[in-house]
Amino acid sequence: MDASRIPVGYITRPHGIRGDVLVVPLSDHPDRFSTGAHFYVEDGTDRLTVTAVRPHKDGVILSMAELGDRTAAEAVAKLTLTIDAADRRALGDGEYWPDDLVGLRAVTASGTVLGTVTDVVLGDAQDRLVVSTAAGQRVEVPFVAALVDEPGADSV
Repeated sequence: MDASRIPVGYITRPHGIRGDVLVVPLSDHPDRFSTGAHFYVEDGTDRLTVTAVRPHKDGVILSMAELGDRTAAEAVAKLTLTIDAADRRALGDGEYWPDDLVGLRAVTASGTVLGTVTDVVLGDAQDRLVVSTAAGQRVEVPFVAALVDEPGADSV
């Protein structure tokens, strides 16, 4: 997927005969799926516009202007809805986007470079930074304030 696009929902299946789709949200932004919202399918250029939203036990049912019937809805089933990275919500204090941490140097408090952050593992209790060392090892570091200070311009 294009790094400039962020996944926000997964279309599981068509719903009914009018082109509605059932979407499982991947976003923590409660207003992401609202009338007038725009999404791209996967990382393509097809842009979909939400015309109606209904809650569903498995996610949300979306009506899209560009999906007029079940056949059109079937064509986008099992695809991911994305937005431009610039359209993400504003972050609060202490929040971060995991993809913004990838590529940063991991440095100890004394200035020793441990390696480079290559991934972020999101966990229920805590997130972990995956750090690749110069020796080729991959280590996971709990991403907690006691171990990791605020990220700088190029390091954590």
